[in-house]
Amino acid sequence: MPRVSLDSPAYFINRESSWLEFNRRVLQEAEDESNPVLERVKFLAITANNLDEFFEVRVAGLVQQIEDGFTQGGPDGLTLSEERVLIAKTAKKFVDEQYRCWNETLLPELMENGIRVLGIDELDPEARAFAEEYCEKELDPLLTPVTVDPAHPFPRVINKALCMAFLLRRRRRSSMTYVGVVTVPRSLPRLIRLPAQGTADYIFLADLVAHHAARMYRGYEIVSSAAFRVTRNSNLYLQEEESRNILESVRAELHNRRKGDAVRLEIEASADPEIIDRLRMNFELDPWQVFSVDGPVNLSRLFAIYGETNMPDLKFRPFSPRELRLTGKTKDLFEELREHDILLHHPYDSYDAVVSFVASAATDPGVLAVKQTLYRTGDNSPIVQALIAAAETKEVTAVVELKARFDEASNIRWARDMEDAGVQVFHGLVGLKTHCKLCLLVRRDPDGITRRYCHIGTGNYNPSTAKIYTDFSLFTSDPEITSAVHKVFSFLTAYAEHPDYDPLIVAPLHMTEQCLALIDRETEHAMAGRPARIIAKMNALLDKNMVTALYRAAQAGVEIDLIVRGICSLRPGIRGVSSRIHVRSIVGRYLEHSRVFDFANGGEGETWIGSADWMPRNLSDRVEVLVPVRDEFIRERIRHEILDALLQDNRKARLLQRDGTYLHTRRVRRGQIRQKQDGFNAQEFFMGLAEGKLTPDAIPSPQTRRTRDRIGKES
Repeated sequence: MPRVSLDSPAYFINRESSWLEFNRRVLQEAEDESNPVLERVKFLAITANNLDEFFEVRVAGLVQQIEDGFTQGGPDGLTLSEERVLIAKTAKKFVDEQYRCWNETLLPELMENGIRVLGIDELDPEARAFAEEYCEKELDPLLTPVTVDPAHPFPRVINKALCMAFLLRRRRRSSMTYVGVVTVPRSLPRLIRLPAQGTADYIFLADLVAHHAARMYRGYEIVSSAAFRVTRNSNLYLQEEESRNILESVRAELHNRRKGDAVRLEIEASADPEIIDRLRMNFELDPWQVFSVDGPVNLSRLFAIYGETNMPDLKFRPFSPRELRLTGKTKDLFEELREHDILLHHPYDSYDAVVSFVASAATDPGVLAVKQTLYRTGDNSPIVQALIAAAETKEVTAVVELKARFDEASNIRWARDMEDAGVQVFHGLVGLKTHCKLCLLVRRDPDGITRRYCHIGTGNYNPSTAKIYTDFSLFTSDPEITSAVHKVFSFLTAYAEHPDYDPLIVAPLHMTEQCLALIDRETEHAMAGRPARIIAKMNALLDKNMVTALYRAAQAGVEIDLIVRGICSLRPGIRGVSSRIHVRSIVGRYLEHSRVFDFANGGEGETWIGSADWMPRNLSDRVEVLVPVRDEFIRERIRHEILDALLQDNRKARLLQRDGTYLHTRRVRRGQIRQKQDGFNAQEFFMGLAEGKLTPDAIPSPQTRRTRDRIGKES
């Protein structure tokens, strides 16, 4: 039988199609009646935010490549033009599904629960009086109506700004029509809370602007009106090699982002065709880039309903994470780490321990120096404040990634503040993003010995997102690991390449080769009849070399379970190629963000965690770190408590099918459609475990009962 070529485009799922499938899984959470209704509204808003970024970055880049004459696509074999057609068709279908969810499902359910989104004609006298007063006092002073004519060119509409378009006719010269444009002020909330008794009532700000338009356009007849929104190319185009100062270059590019080429026009479906045509011509858009929506433009505005409505029964139950507790014999975290490593599983384990670890750099007299990477930090970051405080008396080095997408402005601000405080701030390496999550403390311990302690994470140093992202934090004083982390910082600050970074795996130096070697090792074990299995959890799987290596391993007999939240280009279930590969995506209350790679290794199990997905950008264009889990108890916890639970989830997990679609695991078993009576939600299990309400025995996986029993006793 001839050997199967693993380069066939038929074996790869299109990247953009896979991403849109991921966003559809988020939309399914908005449609899932088992979720509280306000959480469902939030999921719908998340899909809108996701789609914004998709057009700002992915579609914008695709359009730019086509305009520049590029035609070749990815491993799936589609040309860029074919990919554009696919995106247009799939995205428009998805937008229709979003608005069907809002109009037919969520709006009625909100109303049933006393939450009403009203139009101006639905207001009672009290609410209408409030709206009129709001328009006069709050709204009108901020509005600048424009009528487009030779003396008044079309206003510059910035990226994602909500606007109102009006088709106008002068009352004295009724034969001519004009277009009027008003930008809805960004400083005002997009949803206005109305006075009401017994209900939570809202009206969209855009509706108030439309209502107020008659006073702004006196002398005109308003023939038609429609809300619209333009999405622009938000990629940063930096010439780093030619730049004298990356910080200043990024800051300059941020201003350009707001004015980039238009890539999408969203407009109310009721808009007059003349308004649509004039807007499309003004923004130089093709018809496929115009999205007519049956409802409020920009569904991400619905976040306000979630945030402003104080109805706890309509949200997820409150959860308090488990705090780190040291054993009774140790005085502090450092003494504990000299005994053994510590793993935290966020958000089930509190992130406060990570903040305290960094804060100790300022407060602990034994700490001499701290080195820190920062990718996305958020506003009012206690991590940054701790570094600033530490700089008064310690040696503090921070590697700040300025190009963390859509976090550039806050990162620039933090970089300035830290530099002013005396922190040595670096911006990584030219051409590479610094994506690894590392904090290294140098401490002179009470015994007089100077040691290194480090934190290695899978998520950003952001306490806010740590409450909603699932991630790992590994604390260790292992001399080999901490020494290797020190070498990584030398690489970041001096571009000093060391012969090796063992025991770490570091991108872009050798991560591709070493990850491929780990997969190939399992292949060899399988061919030799030894235990061989791969369980890999990541945000995205896109690298062609990794996919083909997994195919080879499966052909050799390796059983492979992949937990991939987002994009996955690997196509499972192909006879003779990937029938031993199972791919699942878990979308639920928390965003699955942790990366972990587990290998049976012939019976000598090996587990790695870190910051990298198996995508070309992570392996080649970023500085990433994977660290081996050396503590056997921690490895057992990851393998038989965390991964087992995720693999048994049949409530929030979906299985990737050969055709690129996903089905709920409760509906799939050996190719048969079924409805499972009992359900297991891994995220709810982890919450119950942290609260002490559940034990590992709750995982429906009898083959690992013995190992879980041991973990439960040791916990």
